[in-house]
Amino acid sequence: MQIEQFLREVTFLLGLSGNEQEAARYVAKAFEPLCDEVHMTPLNSVVGYKKGTGNGPKVMFAAHIDEIGLNVTKIEEDGSLRMGSIGGVDPRILPGMRVRVHGRETLLGVVGAKPPHILTEEERKKNYKRDDLAVDLGMPAKKVKELVQVGDLIQLEHRFVELKNGRFTTKTADDRACVAILYEAMKLLQGRTHEADLFFVATSQEEIGANGAMTAAFAVDPDFGVALDVCHASTPDAPKEATSDLVGLDSAIGPFIQPVLRKKLMDVAAKENVVVQSSVSPGRTGTDADVMGITRAGIPMVLLSLPLKYMHTTVELFDMRTLEEGGRLIAAFSCAVKNTWEDELWT
Repeated sequence: MQIEQFLREVTFLLGLSGNEQEAARYVAKAFEPLCDEVHMTPLNSVVGYKKGTGNGPKVMFAAHIDEIGLNVTKIEEDGSLRMGSIGGVDPRILPGMRVRVHGRETLLGVVGAKPPHILTEEERKKNYKRDDLAVDLGMPAKKVKELVQVGDLIQLEHRFVELKNGRFTTKTADDRACVAILYEAMKLLQGRTHEADLFFVATSQEEIGANGAMTAAFAVDPDFGVALDVCHASTPDAPKEATSDLVGLDSAIGPFIQPVLRKKLMDVAAKENVVVQSSVSPGRTGTDADVMGITRAGIPMVLLSLPLKYMHTTVELFDMRTLEEGGRLIAAFSCAVKNTWEDELWT
């Protein structure tokens, strides 16, 4: 399967944090022809295992499969639905959005708000809050209550759009674009040898605390780990120190990153002519790397990020060439890992 098709399909599927089953089953099926073993964990993470030559360490690559979204907190008398947040959903992006409500049936709705014409002067000075918004399904309240109940999931609108110059925009690129990097790496590893036992993990519940990465890392017990996530790409109004160029992966530097392991990743990138930028994470990275690094007795970690514009919206934008280069780098790094690395990390 081509990477664009994989992305188009996987970003559409339901996979809100804690309810990743549908997306996880798709990823497991895609991983199966490329791995020796594939299984889903009790928390809906997908683990693909590729056996090494038998002498190498265990390496775990992690990219999260879950997405942000909403759920139903109240059904109003007119059938409108009030919303709660699953993960970090900015209410400012919601007015006018189409959504899918997953009740007894999957229902298409729109997020409405009080029109500006009838706002008070004080209301006009403020941004919308989630309590100011409601989902309208366009049906009588009695029918809504037959099909929808409090707690039902609300998925944000999906539009997978190809722009110019290899740029794509979609919801859920955070972080299924990095799951696609793992998929691309596994494709490139077909027919190649590697000493290390490789574990490609599409983790669950990252947006609500990286629970899937923690439990999967505990089970795999790897010698090293590589977390893949997105970072903020440059836009005209964003601070330069907080963003990276869209063309080129990013490798973090900071206390949660093992410096020797990072140097080895950067050496492989240089050898393979893969552009990798550097950024500083002075504390926690806010990714799976944080919890993986302190699982069991501790796992040496590096973080590789795909620059992404407009994070946590339905128009997250990335460069396909940069994504493909990520797959090439992960494949090359997998083949470069040696059984001597563990001793080298502390010298």
